[in-house]
Amino acid sequence: MVDFQSRDTRRGLSDDEEDKDDDGETATGETESEDPTDEEAAEQAESLDGEPGDTEGVESTEPETTEPAESEATEPADPETAGPAESEGVDPLGESDHNDEEASHGHDHSHHHGVDVRTLGVAVVTVSSSRTREDDPSGDAIQSLVEESTHEVVTRELVGDDLDGVQRAVLALTAREDVDVVVTTGGTGVTPDDVTIEAVEPLFDKELPGFGELFRILSYEDVGTRALGSRATAGISEGVAVFCLPGSEAAVELGMEELVLAEAGHLVGLAQRE
Repeated sequence: MVDFQSRDTRRGLSDDEEDKDDDGETATGETESEDPTDEEAAEQAESLDGEPGDTEGVESTEPETTEPAESEATEPADPETAGPAESEGVDPLGESDHNDEEASHGHDHSHHHGVDVRTLGVAVVTVSSSRTREDDPSGDAIQSLVEESTHEVVTRELVGDDLDGVQRAVLALTAREDVDVVVTTGGTGVTPDDVTIEAVEPLFDKELPGFGELFRILSYEDVGTRALGSRATAGISEGVAVFCLPGSEAAVELGMEELVLAEAGHLVGLAQRE
C-alpha cells in the first residue's frame, strides 16, 4: 500500500510553485509579498534621473557631515618650541603697555634730554669801567656761590664797558675746553654805556629767552616795576651756557641761586650732547 501522506507531493512542481499551496500561501502560512515585475522595475528606474542605483542628480536630504580640515592652528603649540609671539597674553620682552603710556604722557627725561653735567667749569666776567678786582662785590658773590656748589671757577676777568672788548672776552672764553658756563655781571641796563647785551647776543647759537623772563618775574617781587629796566638774558654759544646778569650784588645772588645754579648743569648737558 502506498503511503500518500509520506509521498513527496512537490515533485514535478516548478521552483516558483513549490512553496505555494492552492490558496497562494507559502508552506509557512505567510502570504508572499508581491515582487515588482521586470517591467515595473524598469518604469521605476526611468522615473529617476539616471540608471538604477545612480544617485547623480538626486539631492540628499541628509545633512552633509564634513570633518574639520587639519591645520596647524588646531594643534596645541609646544611650549618648548613655541616662539614668544605664540604665547597669548605674554609680553616676550617682559614689558607691559605701561612703557607706551610713559612715552606719550610721562616722558623719560634721561633718554630724551641727555645727562646733566655735575661739575661745571665757570668763567666769571665783570663788565665795569669803575670797578677793580679788589672792589668787585658782584664778582665775589658769583665766585662764592659757585664754589659753594659742586662747580668750579676756572677763571675770572674784568672788562671795561666796551662792546668789542666784552665780545672778544666772551668769545675767547667759550672757545676754552675747561669752560662750560660764562657768567657776566654788569652792563645790562639802559644807559648808553650798558653794552653787554649788544656784545653777547650776536654770539648766541641759541637764545634762552625764558631766563630773562623768569629773572624779571623774580625781580618784580623785590623791586616792583623797576624790574622791567633789566635786560638780563642768556643763550648757548659753542656749547657753552652764557648768562648775563645785572651789576648789583642782590640781583647777582637772585639770578645765581634761583636760576643759574639750578639749571646750568642741565642746559650744558643738552648743549654738549652729541
